[in-house]
Amino acid sequence: MGLLTTALRGAAAGAAGTTALNAITYLDMAVRGRPSSSTPEQTVEAGARLVGARVPGEGDARQARLTGLGALTGLAAGVGAGVGLAALRSAGWRHSAVTGGLVASVLAMLAANGPMAALGVTDPRTWGAEAWAADVVPHVGYGLVTAAVLDALEG
Repeated sequence: MGLLTTALRGAAAGAAGTTALNAITYLDMAVRGRPSSSTPEQTVEAGARLVGARVPGEGDARQARLTGLGALTGLAAGVGAGVGLAALRSAGWRHSAVTGGLVASVLAMLAANGPMAALGVTDPRTWGAEAWAADVVPHVGYGLVTAAVLDALEG
């Protein structure tokens, strides 16, 4: 399988997984009445500061940009983790559906939470059980869907 085909299959699988992650997250918010996390926006802001940039605008317009950019970073993390899983498979790694799903879950958690932790936005070592569950459960859904779609695409 060529590099482009591998990347496209991984991107499609990662996009499907990201949709599952978002659906699980939004269901959790609806059921528990919890607000959305502001860490994606804070990560965008911290990343911009790190490179000497500023997200333009004031007030609501600036907040809307931060929200949009935060969501886009989540999409990029999910698609990127899917490409990573496809690359592992293309290199010859074979796995069960569960193992592939767990590896995809870990890749996505690292892609999403790594920058947040590195930029000092959050420290997963301080999270309680509820925060961990709110993060892990959607990522496991992501991983299982991503691995299943990749399996289906590879036939």
